[in-house]
Amino acid sequence: MTRHAVPPERVVALVVGIERYGAGAAWDLPGPARDALRFRDWLLARGVPESRILLHLAPLPGSEPGAPFRPADHDSLRRALVTDVPERGGDALWVWWGGHGVLDTDEHLRLYSADATVADRRNIDLDSARALFRTDAVTGLARQMWMADACRTFDEQHHFPQTLPGERLPMGRRVQAHEQTVMLAAGRGQRAANDPERRLGLFSDIVLDSLPDDPLPDPVPLLAAVEARMHGLRKAGLTGQLPDYFLARPGWTTTGPPAPAPPAPAGAAPASPGHPMLRLIDALLAYPLMSDRDERQALVNELPADVVSRMPRHSMPRTDLVGILRTLRPRPRTLWQLYDAVTLLDPDPERATGLKGALQDFVEGTGPGT
Repeated sequence: MTRHAVPPERVVALVVGIERYGAGAAWDLPGPARDALRFRDWLLARGVPESRILLHLAPLPGSEPGAPFRPADHDSLRRALVTDVPERGGDALWVWWGGHGVLDTDEHLRLYSADATVADRRNIDLDSARALFRTDAVTGLARQMWMADACRTFDEQHHFPQTLPGERLPMGRRVQAHEQTVMLAAGRGQRAANDPERRLGLFSDIVLDSLPDDPLPDPVPLLAAVEARMHGLRKAGLTGQLPDYFLARPGWTTTGPPAPAPPAPAGAAPASPGHPMLRLIDALLAYPLMSDRDERQALVNELPADVVSRMPRHSMPRTDLVGILRTLRPRPRTLWQLYDAVTLLDPDPERATGLKGALQDFVEGTGPGT
């Protein structure tokens, strides 16, 4: 298939980075706004006019960008998808989104907007948005790139008091005129890794490093380059994250990694299922109580006071657990005290088995130079 370059002035982009939510500090997510600004800078450097980049941010205090941006509440993002982007027209579309997300019972990725609260988790249905942009309600924009760096954990695992509100965006008549490339940072049921210290998303950073000089790149080599980087991290035991990829062209659709992972050399040991700390964090996050700051504090109170006094704490559960485990790592006995406290508060046998195995692997892999 011969591909023609898209002129930069014919590209329109919706760029979203949400770090702060109406739900409060427990939902703070350092990084997506910075990633969104890096992607905006990449578009500008390739000649895409600033007027064709719709930048919607909700940055954390102290990280406000120098560039003007639009709000990232539900109504603003819905208007961007239904009205603002289609009105601009053009030949190609980029949608870049970083923030919190969840997989609903219909297997749709719901991306929380900045005004989401625990009682009203306002969101955009990414699958509904993609369906809208495959109809005649959208003029042009035949080639589309969608990237979402967000978790795809199962909604029911979070035990929210209210159900997830839903809305399908208005659609026109379906047509077979659009090519859609979709990159989802996490696999079904998985979390998307975020580095709060460097303020970036793991997947966003890899996509940004893999982008070529074309403002609307050929998706096949791009997906292959991204997956090669992710495969390298998994092989090194640095992540268990399995991104999902989807490429649909008129008459042809493919899902999954764009190229098979290279075979292991003969006699090589099986690939590691993930870094021991990552596995232990995931085993702890399987406990619903870990999503509650007060419950985590109750666990920490069961540990020796001299250890707790040096322990960095954070409002986000995953980041908080990283600090807790780094502090406890030199003290295997204290790690098992943490296990006892967790299983006392939640005696679920299946979760306890998973936590025990992950903790054993973590303790065995702890030592000088680990």
